Amino acid sequence: MNETRPALWTRNFISISISNFFLFMTFYFLLVTIPIYVVDYLDGEKSEAGLMITVFLISAIIIRPFTGRWIERFGSKRILLCSMFVFFVSALLYFAADSVGFLLIVRFLHGIGFGMATTAAGSIAAATVPGSRRGEGMGYFILSSNFAMVIGPFLGLTALHQWGVSTMLIIAGAAAFAGLLSGLSITMSNEKKEDGRPAQLSWKDAIFEGKAIPVALAGAFFAIVYSAILSFVSVYAGELGLSHAASYFFVVYAAVLLLSRPLTGKWYDIHGPNFIVYPAILLFAVGMIVLGTANSAILFLTAAAFAGLGWGTLFPTFQTIAIQASPPKRAAMATATFLSIFDIGIGLGSFLVGLAAAKISLGDLYTYSSLYVLAGLLLYYFLQGHKLKKGKRKQIDAA
Repeated sequence: MNETRPALWTRNFISISISNFFLFMTFYFLLVTIPIYVVDYLDGEKSEAGLMITVFLISAIIIRPFTGRWIERFGSKRILLCSMFVFFVSALLYFAADSVGFLLIVRFLHGIGFGMATTAAGSIAAATVPGSRRGEGMGYFILSSNFAMVIGPFLGLTALHQWGVSTMLIIAGAAAFAGLLSGLSITMSNEKKEDGRPAQLSWKDAIFEGKAIPVALAGAFFAIVYSAILSFVSVYAGELGLSHAASYFFVVYAAVLLLSRPLTGKWYDIHGPNFIVYPAILLFAVGMIVLGTANSAILFLTAAAFAGLGWGTLFPTFQTIAIQASPPKRAAMATATFLSIFDIGIGLGSFLVGLAAAKISLGDLYTYSSLYVLAGLLLYYFLQGHKLKKGKRKQIDAA
């Protein structure tokens, strides 16, 4: 039987993946450098440095539900370009931010551009990927942000410490501009937009996609643990005397993702989400145990590999479930709903982990987190998993 698979690596898919890479590279680049800039160059307090991340995430969370509605009305490419322009202009405003107060305003504006752009990019990716290759395609798309998570912090810290603040900000602006340029090459000629007067929706439907909420809550649950890795893994490595290995943690994480993505994406499309989710949760839990008990560079990086297989598989799978669970015309709103709730998990996690880290060691925190992750098996089953156990073919055909 000759069966031609629909093309995945189209110009649109490559362009939106590149745009997404530069978007997240700028985000991670500034995530690790702005707090240092506030404390060392603006004479700000550590609490004010933490506010830079909080304000950014708050504005992104606030704007996403509205962005989903705007995409339904005006089209995803138009919203992507508008948001990438806001994101780029905000990056330029850092040059003028010579006080903590002004920098907070810039971070709020930057978060608006980021929240809009991530929603639009996810919507375009979902519309571009063939339905029969949705798991594989969305996995590759989200891999672009995983690579940004590796390159952004490394390049940001290198730029700040070796080349100075001005060069650091120039690189951030250039990356934002590259994302905008890549977005310009996308064509969405067959995109359906609302004609005339928009349909009357309840306030809940106007800012959320209800069918995406269950899996988004599951994603936010696991994101709390992921935030502990993002925020403290470098500090933890220093406590273990493994600072030399810290920079390689996310390199190993990304390498494992790259190697596993072709398989996990195809398995999703063939066997359905649950075939991927339950093993990924177990691998994530193993990664946290290994991380919490690591006493050598080998174990520390082994934990990165398990985390890459576990959480690195869960996130794109959950986002794909959110999109597939929703009507096709609500894909943008489903993306917005998922990312907004996910970011709440990241923000809440950063706060809770900071409180917990003041009471117990990071090693114990990571070890206990494995039990929390295992509890997520039941949570996922009751929120989403039991709805998807009726068979793979129905899920694929509905995509």
